[in-house]
Amino acid sequence: MLRISRLTDYGTMILVHLAGRGGKLCSASDVAAGVHVALPTVQKILKLLTRSGLVISARGADGGYCLGRPASEISAADILDVLDGPVAITECSHEDSQCELEALCQVGGAWQKINRAIRSALDDISLADLARPARDLPVAGLTRGITRTLVRYGR
Repeated sequence: MLRISRLTDYGTMILVHLAGRGGKLCSASDVAAGVHVALPTVQKILKLLTRSGLVISARGADGGYCLGRPASEISAADILDVLDGPVAITECSHEDSQCELEALCQVGGAWQKINRAIRSALDDISLADLARPARDLPVAGLTRGITRTLVRYGR
């Protein structure tokens, strides 16, 4: 099953929370309260997001966290790359593939094509999109217009 990790799920919630603050600095405890996630988990995720540049931190009494760039310029793929690593549904779909059967495999090319389609869909959804209600998200065609799916985020 393809599923994002809880870390990425929480990280996305944190980023959406920060996006809603309009550039205002927000303390880690405020973020934790806003997203209903334990403070140590929020601190861990904020550290990863800050290291990547998706979030900026400011120290001091009036310090806190805010987005490192506009929500419209942060893609779902960016978030996944930081918190889960690049999308790779098979070993041969990964840049550093170490599959000893790759040269003989008849299906690897198809899986790589699927991986590129998933990556493209993730690149097309921004943090600003993720912050909108699911009914307002764009519809993505995944297989030549036959299968259409609404990308949804939420619980």
